[in-house]
Amino acid sequence: MKIVIVGDGKVGYTLTEQLAKEGHDIVVIDSSQQALQNSMNSLDVIGIRGNGAALEVQMEAGVNRADLLIAVTSSDELNLLCCIVAKKIGARHTIARVRNPEYTKQLVLMKEEFGMSMFINPEFLAALEISRILRFPSASKIDSFAKGRVDLVEIKINENSPLDGYPLHTLYEKYKVKVLVCAVQRGERVFIPDGNFVLRSGDRISITASPAEIESFFRAIGIVSHKVRSVLIVGGGRITYYLARQLLELGMKVKIIEIDRARCDKLCEMLPDADIIHGDGTSEELLLEEGVENTDAFVALTDMDEENIILSMYAASKSQGKIVAKINRISFLEIIENSGIESVISPKYLTANQIIRYVRALRNSLGSKVETLYRIVNNKAEALEFKVGERARVIGKTLTQLELKENLLIACIVRKGRIIIPRGSDQIEHGDSVIVVTTNSSLRDLDDILK
Repeated sequence: MKIVIVGDGKVGYTLTEQLAKEGHDIVVIDSSQQALQNSMNSLDVIGIRGNGAALEVQMEAGVNRADLLIAVTSSDELNLLCCIVAKKIGARHTIARVRNPEYTKQLVLMKEEFGMSMFINPEFLAALEISRILRFPSASKIDSFAKGRVDLVEIKINENSPLDGYPLHTLYEKYKVKVLVCAVQRGERVFIPDGNFVLRSGDRISITASPAEIESFFRAIGIVSHKVRSVLIVGGGRITYYLARQLLELGMKVKIIEIDRARCDKLCEMLPDADIIHGDGTSEELLLEEGVENTDAFVALTDMDEENIILSMYAASKSQGKIVAKINRISFLEIIENSGIESVISPKYLTANQIIRYVRALRNSLGSKVETLYRIVNNKAEALEFKVGERARVIGKTLTQLELKENLLIACIVRKGRIIIPRGSDQIEHGDSVIVVTTNSSLRDLDDILK
């Protein structure tokens, strides 16, 4: 596909990198020659310097012949204008990043009026991700499929865990719960395990099942899930606003520390039920004064990755609560893993996942399309949900009869609301939702799982 990306910042570069890996023809527009040069040197893409909303710049980039234009500059208004111009001159599909909460209620109207395909809000996606984690604090990451009927949960096997040393095929016999371990990270390696795989302490495992079965499994292995009632957030940006609003609706007590006085005043207006503290969230004295030792959850949401790492490490040393950090640079993930911080979110990768899912669905308009896509185990594997079309080649055969690609697992089948943790004798039927976990990238159709 021919894709034009306007904006070469953090989100734009991540999108360019991911979509270029999937073999798309990418043109990047940005006003910064240095940013463009970096992308052109690192990735196989074309860069054009200029205003992405200008007609002559879009024509030079070939937007009139593009399958998709994605506008992810730092300005919501510029992104909307880019998409309007692109649609007028012939781009088939357009996606705009819109982050301002004041525009939220108008997005449906704008989508209809301007013919846009999709709006994306990285801060809202990040808040949603953190909210999911805080609702299930025993997990380090939670992804949902089939409209919430199936969860994919990541946990770490600690020392003295009853799972240490157990082969996977014994789990049902021992615990009588219908869960499937579909990915294991051991050090730098990622495994898509079979029934003979033996778990070890230190492994990070991804489990798929219904939320009720996962809760039963956690209880069976001795993981007690304490409900989060109080949350301390450092940083008062857009993610904090969206997150606080969701947590307050869930009945949690929310306290926000923000260093900018004007932003504190704004948050007080927008979040009257939250406690807003004007102060330096990196101050140990202030954190202790505001109850970091007793809070059920601590979330570091400043604009600096380094600050979020240090704050999270400090909170982890003082509190038994859930610790969540926002990190954009993937190079920091190894440091964080070794520090004991289990839950990390990255707005730019969440955004990339959403858009890549949409792009893969566009490329496959007739087959079994990608409904949901998540990158798991530090972006080293993918979990995808497919809706099974009537022409799918996987229909009518047992799973044992299917010749699947290596490093791939059918993790779950959802049929008319019923969750099936698959066995070799199960079959896939038309209309099913099928969840696949794999280290192979670029699956666009369910039939791509076959050799």
